[in-house]
Amino acid sequence: MAKARKLLGDVNSPSVVSLRELIDTQSKDTIRRWCLDYAEKVILPIFEKHCPGDDRPRKALDNANAFINGKVKFAVVKDSILNDCHAVARELENNPTAQAAARAVGQGSAVVHTLTHSLGMYFYAAAAIAYDIEGPHANPKVLAILAEEVCHNYTNALRKISVDNEPNPAMLKWNC
Repeated sequence: MAKARKLLGDVNSPSVVSLRELIDTQSKDTIRRWCLDYAEKVILPIFEKHCPGDDRPRKALDNANAFINGKVKFAVVKDSILNDCHAVARELENNPTAQAAARAVGQGSAVVHTLTHSLGMYFYAAAAIAYDIEGPHANPKVLAILAEEVCHNYTNALRKISVDNEPNPAMLKWNC
């Protein structure tokens, strides 16, 4: 059986281009809170379902939230992302669903430092959610449809908290 893809989605799809455009209109604070909230409410439950008792991704999210609330230094978040989320993801080669979820949480946590991780979070989240629903070796067309649905839901989550005419938009430099 072929190895599952680590992430899903197409950076050039109209839905992803639209997502990037929406992200560009929002402030750093709005983007951070959106990613952390999505990671905690949507992605973390997938990881915890597949790896009950492993709290490393949760620690990374907790530390990222503590950072944006001024309670810890970035070094704590960075250590948690590298030694919690990315470490557990490397350990999960045989569980693509949990691996993608751990990577998505890591990307979501890393948004507190670099906002472009918000897009990386989408690609890993798409894999985690699609694999959780259909399995990592499902028909690629089915997985692509699910990835588009995830993009739609992820975008809508940002729209719900977006600020019209944000005075300090992020206007990121996308390298994709």
